[in-house]
Amino acid sequence: MFLQQLVTGISVGGVYALIATGYALVYSLLDFSNWAHGEVAMLGAYVAFMCVTSVKLPFPVAAILGVAGAGLISFLNERIAYRRIRNNGSPNMFLMIAAMGLSTTYQNAATLLFGAKFKMYPAILPVSSIQIGNLYIGVLDLISLVITTVVLIILMYMIEKTKFGLNVRAVACSSSTASLLGVKVDKCIAMVFVLAGALAGCAGILLGLKYNVYPTMGNVGVKAFIASVLGGLGSVPGAIVGAVVLGVIETFASGYLSSGLKDLISFTLLIIILLVKPSGLFGIDVQDKA
Repeated sequence: MFLQQLVTGISVGGVYALIATGYALVYSLLDFSNWAHGEVAMLGAYVAFMCVTSVKLPFPVAAILGVAGAGLISFLNERIAYRRIRNNGSPNMFLMIAAMGLSTTYQNAATLLFGAKFKMYPAILPVSSIQIGNLYIGVLDLISLVITTVVLIILMYMIEKTKFGLNVRAVACSSSTASLLGVKVDKCIAMVFVLAGALAGCAGILLGLKYNVYPTMGNVGVKAFIASVLGGLGSVPGAIVGAVVLGVIETFASGYLSSGLKDLISFTLLIIILLVKPSGLFGIDVQDKA
């Protein structure tokens, strides 16, 4: 039972990590919490769902389109809304307000377009379990764990070993200095939003497969925000660790206590972290962001 709950918790935490890393990347560059990020995940899930059910595309193609659609929506958020606010020299608070407005707009638009009912993906992946000794692991949890692990490894490689990652870390330290050194700051920020949106879209599809697709499923972004705070805002590795820790804690709370308590425990954990160690577990400085 313990090992089964642990594997499930790590699987859930991996999905949280896909969204939390997007939070961390955006925060590392712009110092604001993108509250519309969860809704990007929701819209990615809907794009894939509609491609499967209405257009009758194969699921792999629909999933790719869902991820790409989420990346595009995230790019448009930055290009149309956030960049204009940044260029006006407005405080970062205005970016957060805009993000809240986008979040509400997307939720209501999804309700109008798709209805408020929960929608289920067709039986694409098996929902059975496989037995390893005395351990039973859901096939969907195992597939989700593999996908999130591969995606996060690729993400860390991009951040640490590529020119794109070097540019991101340079802009995170000082956008003005990075610009003087030849980094195209606006292009770098736009690419980060595309990447963050694609990660969120992947998470939304995995959540839709495991549970359902519905207009308010973007509220999972709050859990990803808690994970980012837990690991240290602006730290990608911290976001991953925080997300896995949160996923495991929630799963054990549901399994051994009550599923109704997991949200209470998550927000209690957030309050404790903010009171005891506001910088998060990784406690990063500005030079170490991203």
